[in-house]
Amino acid sequence: MDRLDAMRLFVRLVETGSFTAVARAEGMGQPAVSKQIGALERYLGAPLLARTSRRVSVTDAGQAFYASAKALLDDFDLAESAVGVRQQSPRGLIRLSTSPVHGRLCITPLLPAFFRRYPDVEIQMSVSERQVDLIGDGIDLAVRHGRMQDSAMIARKLCDSPFVLVASRAYLATHAAPAHPDDLDAHACVVFAHGRERRPWIFGSGDEAMAYLPRGPFTTGDAEQIRAAILSGLGVAQVPAWVVAPEIATGDVQVLLPQFQRDSLPTHLVHPAGRRVPMRVKLLMDFLLTAFADAS
Repeated sequence: MDRLDAMRLFVRLVETGSFTAVARAEGMGQPAVSKQIGALERYLGAPLLARTSRRVSVTDAGQAFYASAKALLDDFDLAESAVGVRQQSPRGLIRLSTSPVHGRLCITPLLPAFFRRYPDVEIQMSVSERQVDLIGDGIDLAVRHGRMQDSAMIARKLCDSPFVLVASRAYLATHAAPAHPDDLDAHACVVFAHGRERRPWIFGSGDEAMAYLPRGPFTTGDAEQIRAAILSGLGVAQVPAWVVAPEIATGDVQVLLPQFQRDSLPTHLVHPAGRRVPMRVKLLMDFLLTAFADAS
């Protein structure tokens, strides 16, 4: 048994949850993968996985070994990346976290160019509206919107995200565009909320900023549904501009009250502090930073 290869298989198995997926990615039979993992367990003297007919779960010993094995493999990859062909041809898996709409509209369309440049790198994208625990969830890199407050994270600014008040052309065909935030009381608002707590809309900046608590027939905690509601003509919404950027460009969605636009919020790429960053992750960060800078 090659312990390094067995560790790589185990780490990939934990991250994919499937013997079949690992076997397919490695170009080997599923029994061969199972044999390698079994040999690793015997060498360590502890079960790393609990297997049933339907699923594979990681034992407590497996979780502890996964964290150590992943750190060791990242260090090994970093050492390899510093010399020879691996300097130009990195390989391995990147676990990337972002919100669903941002991932679909802003990140995924960029990836074909990244994969053409680095064909041996894989990306596993995790999407969630919640702010995930990067260390606990084994995330290498995340896209975060808003001011950075977590000192346990290293952040690089990706872009500024302006907030805009918008409505579809179809909605405005039957509703007069507001001239002032006070006019919004007469409009159907598409409301973003966490549970029962509605998120206020902010107009203006600095000392002149004002808050407006929207009300309307449709409330959701999912940005994808906010986007769908805007495009369906359900009402007015305040969102980061990238949520409806393609439709703003075509005129299907119009920006309202631009004279009352709020301050932009920054978007960052973040990764856990205190960890060595594998070359493949650094390359993805640099690629995204360049792509967003070129688009601005």
